[in-house]
Amino acid sequence: MGIDETKPIVVRSLVKKFGDQVVLDDLNFHVNKGEILVIMGGSGCGKSTLLRLLIGAMRPTSGSIEMLGADLARLDDEGLDDLRKKTGILFQSGALFNSMTVGENIALPLKEHTKLSADVIGIMVKMKLEMVGLRDFEHLKPSEISGGMKKRVGLARAMALDPQIMFYDEPSAGLDPVASAMIDELMMDLNKKTGVTSIVVTHDMGSAFKIAHRMILLFKGRAVAVGTPAEIRSSGDPLVQQFINGLADGPIPLRVSRKDYAEDLLEPFIERF
Repeated sequence: MGIDETKPIVVRSLVKKFGDQVVLDDLNFHVNKGEILVIMGGSGCGKSTLLRLLIGAMRPTSGSIEMLGADLARLDDEGLDDLRKKTGILFQSGALFNSMTVGENIALPLKEHTKLSADVIGIMVKMKLEMVGLRDFEHLKPSEISGGMKKRVGLARAMALDPQIMFYDEPSAGLDPVASAMIDELMMDLNKKTGVTSIVVTHDMGSAFKIAHRMILLFKGRAVAVGTPAEIRSSGDPLVQQFINGLADGPIPLRVSRKDYAEDLLEPFIERF
């Protein structure tokens, strides 16, 4: 079967278990080239596990993830490293090295993975900082800038090697509304100008509906809704409506324990008899 270059990521029958617990259950979806796909869902739905699988940080129990024509589960460490050079990740915390300056953080992947001269790397660092509007902050340490600025520096570093695919882990988490809006605008601007394919994991509905071309809603490890923002908004599924509108009452329960409450309380006594 030939590689479909219009779909840089294809997920087929993906299952991930931890012991007897099924975290992801038969996921099937693809990501189109140049689109922003938002993966959303409540706590414990499996979206963080899915992100770890997509970046190759863990292996699936069964099923496959094809990225840029390669099956992640079949790649050795060297193959994964080569693939990761074609992707970028904006971590939830920014994940900057506090001992380095802003400029040194952005230069790090260029020093590690290219043979560019120091002068050329310096120019590229300035270009990436300009891209996120922080060129004047090159010589500051991460402790000397705000949380929103750290996210923007993290984004500049993630884009240092001009990746084909970008992953965003809760990009608006911990940010005030203005900083969050800036990150949204940067993601959309990068997508428009560079054509980078983007996967965004978030539970921020305002951000999700603003930036997404398509959306996936996970619930108990399954994709319960897939579609454009307009299709998701108009869904007749009560579960979808409960989640996107933040309603307390609906199919999503308050309690997520699988074991009966009385059985759980009495279990030590039952085992004695």
